[in-house]
Amino acid sequence: MSVANADLPLYGELGMTFMQWPQVTNLERSDAEVVVTGVPFDLATSGRPGARLGAAAIRQASANLIWEGARWPWSFALDDYLAVEDSGNLLFKHGEPQTLVDNLEAHIGSIVSSGKKALTFGGDHFITLPVLRAYAKKYGPVALVHVDAHTDTYSGGSRYDHGTIFHHAVQEGLVDHEHSIQLGIRTSYTVEGHPFEVLDAAWINDHGPTATLERIRARVGDKPIYVSFDIDGLDPAFAPGTGTPVVAGLTVDCALKLIRGLQGLDLIGMDVVEVAPAYDNAEITALAGATLALEFLYVLAATTHSLGVHK
Repeated sequence: MSVANADLPLYGELGMTFMQWPQVTNLERSDAEVVVTGVPFDLATSGRPGARLGAAAIRQASANLIWEGARWPWSFALDDYLAVEDSGNLLFKHGEPQTLVDNLEAHIGSIVSSGKKALTFGGDHFITLPVLRAYAKKYGPVALVHVDAHTDTYSGGSRYDHGTIFHHAVQEGLVDHEHSIQLGIRTSYTVEGHPFEVLDAAWINDHGPTATLERIRARVGDKPIYVSFDIDGLDPAFAPGTGTPVVAGLTVDCALKLIRGLQGLDLIGMDVVEVAPAYDNAEITALAGATLALEFLYVLAATTHSLGVHK
């Protein structure tokens, strides 16, 4: 695949890395097991713009998480068991979305082909589509665990649209929809013929994380799992800084328990998208995004090394 040149790469400069981890400059020589990438893109939004600054906000908010060392409730320090590096922000021609598609698929492809996992910060949710294309080239159709207020399976929309990504992912055979599940949904969609199992926010809020995890595990089985977390899956009380907020969502506590409960499954990657700091308040949305991402990394380490949490 040809990679577009990124003349005048807006938002390409990296203010700080996620968790102040090292910045990787050569993926082939890197010993990292997980590579972080920021994608400053929000041209596919249908609501309020601003998610192009989400990756920078998440990295900045991670400064609040660094001091803890061994994060509660885990019984170990992540750095002792998992090597993570930050590749900075993806470069592409802003205003030309196809360069984002080409460059992001190629970049994630280079991460995955080198035996590493990708942790990707949006940007709007459209970025997940080229990421899944890269993953599918190695793994075939993956199981998707998708947290969101919206199903993003709408067949209409433009070529670049954050509301159509999982429609295209199914059509292109990127996800195994029979082993995929959507969580926290609370907007309308066509139920008849819907390709994914859906646990809406009301069901999860009524039944709790334990029952939800039972359904997740039964659905995904032993398939390679990609986690896509739209921050608007959280209730706006916990994540006001997003483009399409919807009330009556998940709590951060519930979301963290769901991520933590994925320990032992075949997790291959994750994205956190739709953080829009212009609408945030005291960095609480960015902090939620950073914390969810860090929790995912702890789950990867705990799964690999059979580690646990304090009882």
